[in-house]
Amino acid sequence: MKTTGKKLLCLVLALSLALAVCLCGCGPQEPAPSPSPSPSEAPAPSEEPVAQRTEVNLAVLSGPTGVGAAKLMADNLADATANAYTTTLCTDNQQVMAGLINGEFDIAAVATNVAANLYHKTQGGVQIAAINTLGVLYILGPADRPVASLADLAGKTLYATGQGANPEYVLNYLLAQNGVSDVNVVWQAAEEVTATMLQGEGEYCMLPVPAATALAAKSEGKITAQISLSEAWDALENGSQLTMGCVVVRTEFAQEEPKAVEDFLKEYSESIAFMADPANMALSSDQNPAQLVADFGIAPSAAIAGAAIPQCNLVYLDGSDMRSAIQGYYEVLYAADPTSIGGSIPDDAFYFMPGQA
Repeated sequence: MKTTGKKLLCLVLALSLALAVCLCGCGPQEPAPSPSPSPSEAPAPSEEPVAQRTEVNLAVLSGPTGVGAAKLMADNLADATANAYTTTLCTDNQQVMAGLINGEFDIAAVATNVAANLYHKTQGGVQIAAINTLGVLYILGPADRPVASLADLAGKTLYATGQGANPEYVLNYLLAQNGVSDVNVVWQAAEEVTATMLQGEGEYCMLPVPAATALAAKSEGKITAQISLSEAWDALENGSQLTMGCVVVRTEFAQEEPKAVEDFLKEYSESIAFMADPANMALSSDQNPAQLVADFGIAPSAAIAGAAIPQCNLVYLDGSDMRSAIQGYYEVLYAADPTSIGGSIPDDAFYFMPGQA
């Protein structure tokens, strides 16, 4: 009995020990802690968000006033501009005026007399921001019967484009200053003037480039540019410049987005400098100024644009330089016809000055 009890006791102890070992070995384990990532393995901080480009509705005119913007327009398509431009190519000043008045356009290229009219019409709602072109008008005629001066037009019929705009006022002023009062001026659209001349129905005409350039090319040398109205203006030595094209901005937009306007002016000045540089005419087609002008429909072809760009008198003037250049021109227009600039010479508030907002 004693022996049996001892054996039973030993068996119970052995089973208890075995069960304990089993429970310890098979029970749930605490998961090993994950190693902390080393500094080199730490996730990289997220990149800074890209600055939002301000949306700007830009209108440009076909013809010389629009030429200077071609490089800017190309850069915009490549997302390489500070602002995001939605560009509208317009065929006449009236279309641009309507867009500025109704708020469709924020910045636009227009004729300088249109800028003054808009300022008065909107009671200061539109300001001039920069001058972009000087004189672009030419008198053309038959190569075998050229005219050497405006006085030579006396008694002749002149087909011209631009009635009610800068060309009419400039022509009338220059004829009067040269003592010519008997020119029969027939006003037509540029396309009609070209057709009239090519069909032999007219001898002499006035056109801006690139329309003047295109006419000379289509005539195969029979019709040539004979008088530059810019040279005729300068010959008067009246202290003014023939400032025919400019860019304007809606005053409300300039007040709300002053940086966007100044970014535009910087990029626009660079665009004009690029377009006016003769060396760039040797660039490949996707960067060639003449090809850009043709691609955007500002001129009918690269060949015509290439010949016209040097005659466009591209320039960039802003701030006080802009004001001093155009003030005398407005005085001339006012003396010739006050309604041509809206009834009065614009005051100081007309001029957008960088940093004024």
